[in-house]
Amino acid sequence: MAITGIEHIQLAMPAGEEQAARAFYDGLLGIPEVPKPASLAGRGGCWFETGSVRIHLGVEQNFSPARKAHPALLTDSLVALVSALEAAGYAITEDQPLEKYDRRFVHDPFGNRIELMQPR
Repeated sequence: MAITGIEHIQLAMPAGEEQAARAFYDGLLGIPEVPKPASLAGRGGCWFETGSVRIHLGVEQNFSPARKAHPALLTDSLVALVSALEAAGYAITEDQPLEKYDRRFVHDPFGNRIELMQPR
């Protein structure tokens, strides 16, 4: 018995902020929005998926952002992605380097920490 993968990552967001989520995850990160199942659509939030990358944002009452825990997303164009995020007003931070990767951190519109990584 073993874990063989991750089906999706769930992040929390405040109620009524779906447009901000779309602008960040679809508009800037380039992860297209997909429809939520009808049985879950009434809860708010939105889902973004491309290939094996699946990020689901769910509305959380008394929302508090994930400031340490985070998804690490791979990119083949870190410099261009960082430039687009900075042009949109997002602050980018660096951390300790990791062998074989260039990486940066950004917070989504709700304060959730997102790591962006590009293999060297």
